[in-house]
Amino acid sequence: MSESKPTLRREQIAGMNIHYIMWSLDYFLDVQQRLGFESIELWCAEPHVTLDHTGYFEAEVLAKKAADRGLRYRTLCPENVVYPWQYCARKPLHEQRSLAYFKHGIELAEVLGCDRMSVNSGWGDWDEDREDAWKRSREHLSILAEYAGEHGLVLTMESLRPEESNLVTTVSDAKRMIDEVASPYLQPMVDTTAMGVAGETLEDWFAAFGDGAIHEMHFIDGDPYGHLVWGDGKHDMDAFVATLNAHGFDGMLGQEITDGRYYDDPAAADAKNMAAFEKYLID
Repeated sequence: MSESKPTLRREQIAGMNIHYIMWSLDYFLDVQQRLGFESIELWCAEPHVTLDHTGYFEAEVLAKKAADRGLRYRTLCPENVVYPWQYCARKPLHEQRSLAYFKHGIELAEVLGCDRMSVNSGWGDWDEDREDAWKRSREHLSILAEYAGEHGLVLTMESLRPEESNLVTTVSDAKRMIDEVASPYLQPMVDTTAMGVAGETLEDWFAAFGDGAIHEMHFIDGDPYGHLVWGDGKHDMDAFVATLNAHGFDGMLGQEITDGRYYDDPAAADAKNMAAFEKYLID
Protein backbone atom coordinates (compact mmCIF):
# COMPACT_ATOMS: atom_id res chain seq x y z
CA MET A 1 0.00 0.00 0.00
CA SER A 2 1.43 3.39 -1.01
CA GLU A 3 1.75 6.17 1.52
CA SER A 4 -0.81 8.96 1.31
CA LYS A 5 0.24 12.22 -0.26
CA PRO A 6 1.13 15.03 2.19
CA THR A 7 -1.65 17.61 2.31
CA LEU A 8 -2.45 21.05 3.69
CA ARG A 9 -5.46 23.36 3.65
CA ARG A 10 -5.14 26.74 1.99
CA GLU A 11 -6.15 28.65 5.09
CA GLN A 12 -3.18 27.18 6.96
CA ILE A 13 -0.73 29.15 4.80
CA ALA A 14 -0.45 32.61 6.35
CA GLY A 15 1.11 35.32 4.23
CA MET A 16 3.31 37.77 6.09
CA ASN A 17 4.21 41.37 5.30
CA ILE A 18 7.68 41.57 6.84
CA HIS A 19 9.49 41.55 3.47
CA TYR A 20 7.14 44.25 2.15
CA ILE A 21 8.76 46.86 4.38
CA MET A 22 9.44 49.08 1.33
CA TRP A 23 5.90 48.67 0.02
CA SER A 24 2.43 49.73 1.20
CA LEU A 25 0.07 47.53 3.18
CA ASP A 26 -2.47 47.85 0.35
CA TYR A 27 0.06 46.48 -2.11
CA PHE A 28 0.85 43.56 0.20
CA LEU A 29 -2.80 42.68 0.72
CA ASP A 30 -3.57 42.97 -3.00
CA VAL A 31 -0.75 40.51 -3.75
CA GLN A 32 -1.97 38.06 -1.11
CA GLN A 33 -5.48 38.13 -2.54
CA ARG A 34 -4.23 37.66 -6.09
CA LEU A 35 -2.00 34.72 -5.16
CA GLY A 36 -4.76 32.86 -3.34
CA PHE A 37 -3.79 33.37 0.29
CA GLU A 38 -6.67 33.39 2.75
CA SER A 39 -4.85 33.97 6.04
CA ILE A 40 -2.46 36.67 7.19
CA GLU A 41 0.08 36.85 9.99
CA LEU A 42 0.27 40.59 10.47
CA TRP A 43 3.75 41.91 11.23
CA CYS A 44 3.23 45.10 13.19
CA ALA A 45 5.67 47.79 12.20
CA GLU A 46 5.69 50.89 10.04
CA PRO A 47 4.78 51.62 7.34
CA HIS A 48 1.95 49.11 7.74
CA VAL A 49 0.88 49.17 11.38
CA THR A 50 1.24 51.87 14.02
CA LEU A 51 1.73 50.16 17.37
CA ASP A 52 3.86 51.42 20.25
CA HIS A 53 3.98 51.70 24.03
CA THR A 54 1.25 54.36 23.98
CA GLY A 55 -1.35 52.28 22.15
CA TYR A 56 -2.53 50.84 18.85
CA PHE A 57 -3.99 52.89 16.04
CA GLU A 58 -6.22 52.63 12.96
CA ALA A 59 -7.55 49.19 13.85
CA GLU A 60 -10.77 49.76 11.91
CA VAL A 61 -8.78 50.69 8.82
CA LEU A 62 -6.62 47.57 9.14
CA ALA A 63 -9.67 45.36 9.61
CA LYS A 64 -11.48 46.81 6.59
CA LYS A 65 -8.48 46.47 4.31
CA ALA A 66 -8.35 42.72 4.97
CA ALA A 67 -12.10 42.14 4.95
CA ASP A 68 -12.54 43.95 1.64
CA ARG A 69 -10.15 41.46 0.07
CA GLY A 70 -11.60 38.35 1.70
CA LEU A 71 -8.54 37.94 3.91
CA ARG A 72 -8.41 37.15 7.62
CA TYR A 73 -5.79 38.14 10.17
CA ARG A 74 -5.02 34.97 12.10
CA THR A 75 -1.90 35.91 14.06
CA LEU A 76 -0.35 39.19 15.11
CA CYS A 77 3.44 39.50 15.22
CA PRO A 78 4.60 42.69 16.94
CA GLU A 79 8.08 43.71 15.84
CA ASN A 80 10.44 42.95 18.70
CA VAL A 81 13.85 41.84 17.52
CA VAL A 82 14.67 45.29 16.16
CA TYR A 83 15.04 47.94 18.89
CA PRO A 84 13.28 49.31 20.96
CA TRP A 85 10.98 46.67 22.50
CA GLN A 86 11.78 43.18 23.73
CA TYR A 87 10.39 40.56 26.10
CA CYS A 88 13.31 40.52 28.55
CA ALA A 89 13.97 44.24 28.89
CA ARG A 90 16.22 44.92 31.88
CA LYS A 91 16.24 48.69 32.44
CA PRO A 92 13.06 49.68 34.35
CA LEU A 93 11.83 52.23 31.79
CA HIS A 94 12.59 49.84 28.92
CA GLU A 95 10.75 47.09 30.79
CA GLN A 96 7.74 49.31 31.44
CA ARG A 97 7.48 50.46 27.84
CA SER A 98 8.06 46.98 26.42
CA LEU A 99 5.31 45.42 28.53
CA ALA A 100 2.94 48.24 27.57
CA TYR A 101 3.78 47.73 23.89
CA PHE A 102 3.11 44.01 23.97
CA LYS A 103 -0.12 44.50 25.91
CA HIS A 104 -1.30 46.91 23.24
CA GLY A 105 -0.35 44.27 20.68
CA ILE A 106 -2.61 41.80 22.47
CA GLU A 107 -5.41 44.36 22.42
CA LEU A 108 -4.96 44.97 18.70
CA ALA A 109 -4.90 41.25 18.01
CA GLU A 110 -8.21 40.89 19.82
CA VAL A 111 -9.80 43.76 17.89
CA LEU A 112 -8.62 42.32 14.57
CA GLY A 113 -10.04 38.88 15.39
CA CYS A 114 -6.71 37.08 15.63
CA ASP A 115 -6.44 33.75 17.41
CA ARG A 116 -2.86 34.25 18.57
CA MET A 117 0.06 36.60 19.01
CA SER A 118 3.55 35.28 18.34
CA VAL A 119 6.24 35.98 20.93
CA ASN A 120 9.73 34.92 21.96
CA SER A 121 11.84 34.93 25.11
CA GLY A 122 13.67 38.13 24.35
CA TRP A 123 17.29 38.19 25.48
CA GLY A 124 19.35 39.12 28.47
CA ASP A 125 22.31 41.44 28.40
CA TRP A 126 25.34 39.44 27.32
CA ASP A 127 27.19 40.64 30.44
CA GLU A 128 24.57 39.56 33.00
CA ASP A 129 23.92 36.18 34.55
CA ARG A 130 21.77 34.11 32.20
CA GLU A 131 19.56 32.81 35.01
CA ASP A 132 18.78 36.36 36.13
CA ALA A 133 17.69 37.18 32.59
CA TRP A 134 15.76 33.91 32.38
CA LYS A 135 13.76 34.77 35.48
CA ARG A 136 12.92 38.21 34.09
CA SER A 137 11.80 36.76 30.76
CA ARG A 138 9.67 34.18 32.57
CA GLU A 139 8.05 36.89 34.69
CA HIS A 140 7.28 39.06 31.68
CA LEU A 141 5.88 36.17 29.65
CA SER A 142 3.72 35.17 32.61
CA ILE A 143 2.31 38.69 32.83
CA LEU A 144 1.60 38.79 29.11
CA ALA A 145 0.12 35.28 28.99
CA GLU A 146 -2.34 36.23 31.72
CA TYR A 147 -3.23 39.40 29.82
CA ALA A 148 -3.68 37.42 26.60
CA GLY A 149 -6.05 35.03 28.34
CA GLU A 150 -8.11 37.96 29.58
CA HIS A 151 -8.44 39.10 25.96
CA GLY A 152 -9.28 35.70 24.49
CA LEU A 153 -5.92 35.04 22.88
CA VAL A 154 -3.04 32.61 23.14
CA LEU A 155 0.63 33.56 22.92
CA THR A 156 2.79 31.24 20.83
CA MET A 157 6.50 31.32 21.67
CA GLU A 158 9.17 30.55 19.08
CA SER A 159 12.84 29.93 19.66
CA LEU A 160 15.47 32.32 18.33
CA ARG A 161 18.94 31.88 16.89
CA PRO A 162 21.97 32.21 19.20
CA GLU A 163 22.84 35.50 17.50
CA GLU A 164 19.47 36.87 18.59
CA SER A 165 19.08 35.54 22.13
CA ASN A 166 20.91 33.89 25.01
CA LEU A 167 17.67 32.46 26.41
CA VAL A 168 15.29 30.30 24.33
CA THR A 169 17.29 29.06 21.34
CA THR A 170 16.53 25.32 21.45
CA VAL A 171 13.55 23.05 21.88
CA SER A 172 14.75 22.13 25.37
CA ASP A 173 14.90 25.82 26.28
CA ALA A 174 11.38 26.29 24.93
CA LYS A 175 10.10 23.32 26.93
CA ARG A 176 11.67 24.65 30.11
CA MET A 177 10.22 28.15 29.67
CA ILE A 178 6.73 26.96 28.82
CA ASP A 179 6.75 24.49 31.71
CA GLU A 180 7.90 27.19 34.13
CA VAL A 181 5.35 29.77 32.98
CA ALA A 182 2.74 27.00 33.18
CA SER A 183 -0.05 28.96 31.52
CA PRO A 184 -2.58 27.60 29.03
CA TYR A 185 -2.17 30.92 27.24
CA LEU A 186 1.51 30.36 26.39
CA GLN A 187 2.10 27.62 23.82
CA PRO A 188 5.08 26.47 21.73
CA MET A 189 5.72 27.67 18.22
CA VAL A 190 8.25 26.22 15.78
CA ASP A 191 10.45 28.48 13.69
CA THR A 192 12.04 26.19 11.13
CA THR A 193 15.05 28.47 10.70
CA ALA A 194 15.89 28.57 14.41
CA MET A 195 15.13 24.84 14.51
CA GLY A 196 17.55 24.16 11.66
CA VAL A 197 20.29 26.33 13.12
CA ALA A 198 19.96 24.39 16.40
CA GLY A 199 20.33 21.10 14.52
CA GLU A 200 16.81 20.05 15.46
CA THR A 201 13.93 18.49 13.53
CA LEU A 202 10.17 18.82 13.55
CA GLU A 203 10.10 15.38 15.16
CA ASP A 204 12.14 16.78 18.06
CA TRP A 205 9.53 19.46 18.70
CA PHE A 206 6.59 17.07 18.51
CA ALA A 207 8.44 14.66 20.80
CA ALA A 208 9.06 17.41 23.34
CA PHE A 209 5.55 18.82 23.45
CA GLY A 210 3.33 16.03 22.14
CA ASP A 211 0.80 15.97 19.34
CA GLY A 212 -1.88 18.61 19.66
CA ALA A 213 0.29 21.07 21.59
CA ILE A 214 1.73 23.02 18.65
CA HIS A 215 -0.70 25.16 16.68
CA GLU A 216 1.54 27.58 14.85
CA MET A 217 4.86 27.69 13.03
CA HIS A 218 7.07 30.03 11.09
CA PHE A 219 7.39 27.46 8.33
CA ILE A 220 10.03 28.59 5.88
CA ASP A 221 12.98 27.26 3.94
CA GLY A 222 16.54 27.68 5.20
CA ASP A 223 20.17 26.81 4.61
CA PRO A 224 19.69 26.45 7.62
CA TYR A 225 20.14 30.21 8.09
CA GLY A 226 17.92 32.62 6.24
CA HIS A 227 14.15 32.88 6.39
CA LEU A 228 13.81 31.86 2.76
CA VAL A 229 11.12 31.20 0.19
CA TRP A 230 10.53 27.49 -0.31
CA GLY A 231 12.94 26.22 -2.94
CA ASP A 232 15.68 28.71 -2.08
CA GLY A 233 17.05 26.68 0.84
CA LYS A 234 17.83 23.06 1.64
CA HIS A 235 14.88 21.88 3.73
CA ASP A 236 12.91 18.89 2.43
CA MET A 237 9.43 20.35 2.04
CA ASP A 238 7.79 17.00 1.25
CA ALA A 239 9.25 15.48 4.42
CA PHE A 240 8.29 18.50 6.51
CA VAL A 241 4.66 18.45 5.37
CA ALA A 242 4.49 14.67 5.81
CA THR A 243 5.72 15.12 9.39
CA LEU A 244 2.99 17.69 10.03
CA ASN A 245 0.41 15.22 8.75
CA ALA A 246 1.84 12.35 10.79
CA HIS A 247 1.39 14.36 13.97
CA GLY A 248 -2.04 15.73 13.11
CA PHE A 249 -0.84 19.31 12.87
CA ASP A 250 -3.75 21.50 11.76
CA GLY A 251 -2.43 24.94 12.66
CA MET A 252 -1.03 27.99 10.94
CA LEU A 253 2.13 28.10 8.83
CA GLY A 254 3.35 31.69 8.85
CA GLN A 255 5.56 32.71 5.93
CA GLU A 256 8.15 34.79 7.77
CA ILE A 257 10.31 35.73 4.79
CA THR A 258 12.99 38.11 6.04
CA ASP A 259 15.99 37.81 3.73
CA GLY A 260 16.87 41.12 2.08
CA ARG A 261 17.08 39.51 -1.35
CA TYR A 262 13.26 39.61 -1.48
CA TYR A 263 12.76 43.30 -0.67
CA ASP A 264 12.91 44.52 -4.28
CA ASP A 265 10.16 42.19 -5.51
CA PRO A 266 8.31 40.57 -2.60
CA ALA A 267 5.37 39.73 -4.86
CA ALA A 268 7.56 37.49 -7.01
CA ALA A 269 8.92 35.84 -3.88
CA ASP A 270 5.41 35.14 -2.60
CA ALA A 271 4.32 33.83 -6.00
CA LYS A 272 7.20 31.34 -5.96
CA ASN A 273 6.40 30.44 -2.38
CA MET A 274 2.70 29.83 -2.96
CA ALA A 275 3.52 27.78 -6.06
CA ALA A 276 5.59 25.49 -3.84
CA PHE A 277 2.57 24.95 -1.58
CA GLU A 278 0.01 24.38 -4.33
CA LYS A 279 0.75 20.67 -4.77
CA TYR A 280 -0.19 20.02 -1.13
CA LEU A 281 -3.42 22.00 -1.06
CA ILE A 282 -6.67 20.07 -0.99
CA ASP A 283 -8.92 23.10 -1.45
